[in-house]
Amino acid sequence: MQFFTFLRLPMIDRYILRQLLIALIATTGGLAALIWLTQSLRFVSLVVERGLSLKVFLQLTGLLIPSFVAVILPITTFVVVQFIYQRLDGDREIIVMRAAGISSFSLARPGLICSIISMIFCYLLNVWIVPTSYHTFRKFEYKIRNKMAAFMLEEGVFTNASDNLTVYIKSKDSNGNLQGILIEDDRQPNNKATILAERGNLVILNDQPQVVLFNGSREVIDHKTGRLNILNFERNTIDLSSNRNDAARSRDATEMSIYELLHPDPEEVANKDYGKLAVEAHRRLTSPLTIISFTLIALVSVLKGSFARFGNILRPLAAIFTIVGLLAASLIMQNLASRNTNLIFLMWIIAILPGIIAGVTLFGSEMMAKLYHNASFHPSSYSRKL
Repeated sequence: MQFFTFLRLPMIDRYILRQLLIALIATTGGLAALIWLTQSLRFVSLVVERGLSLKVFLQLTGLLIPSFVAVILPITTFVVVQFIYQRLDGDREIIVMRAAGISSFSLARPGLICSIISMIFCYLLNVWIVPTSYHTFRKFEYKIRNKMAAFMLEEGVFTNASDNLTVYIKSKDSNGNLQGILIEDDRQPNNKATILAERGNLVILNDQPQVVLFNGSREVIDHKTGRLNILNFERNTIDLSSNRNDAARSRDATEMSIYELLHPDPEEVANKDYGKLAVEAHRRLTSPLTIISFTLIALVSVLKGSFARFGNILRPLAAIFTIVGLLAASLIMQNLASRNTNLIFLMWIIAILPGIIAGVTLFGSEMMAKLYHNASFHPSSYSRKL
């Protein structure tokens, strides 16, 4: 750990900080991998049924990992700080350090350094990495699903290219030439059509799957008269993409930058969604601050109070329930603030205030004692006593 030596950290700080960072990387990485595994199951069908390559599957689902890490990092930081310090306390190492004259602040310093590193990384994720990766994921997913629609057509099978488009082909060769085509196009509810064609070709134009039909007919029932209207054609092109409006799809809030969330484009975002976007922006800014608060709560549960047989169980449990309560309160406040943006300031209070209270609880008496000690031995104070 030459980095710690460069920072000229004391040996005890390097000893504790090394354990914290190794455990944080392992815990966050393992939990992120578990979440990635469960979330990527919904894309397995593209591999099993549609022949998507494993490389493309990993590229697609890998773009979701930064968003997972950004969500779990405050929790994993708390768990790691709680576990490492609890283990040090259980092994009586903290008692030995206190007996050597090490203060609570010195003992807590490695945990605070670890939390600051986590906070900085979380800010990088929330402000820059997650919006960029998630935007790339949405574009990549849309491109893959549209391309798959062109290649998932099977001979002699009614294939649902989308929720409202069904395609049947009699035969298909490796060059994309189709024979005996039937298409049920329900994408326009008031103008549902049945399309027949002798042959056709599959093409990809601007990442949009299309089938060019030759020598066919388009049959539509007029709902007013009940008559069957038949239009014969020599050549016609049908778009197989999941939705004709997908090319101009509205972006998800996760894809937007902080500035775009706070200053949304009126042409892109409805007025009713302004509150949700503002809450998302402030959530990204306040979430990293909770890491400091969670870390201080964990440190209070271990470093505050004297040794007791049951204290090693009750204090960690109290810290865990406190974190659960803060997470629940944060979710409730985000829901309320999305309806009334005047309550957004409470999100900042929930993120910062617990850390202030925990910091005062942990270091308050020590700081007061130090101030009193300095005042007692100040030269002017000593001369007044004489």
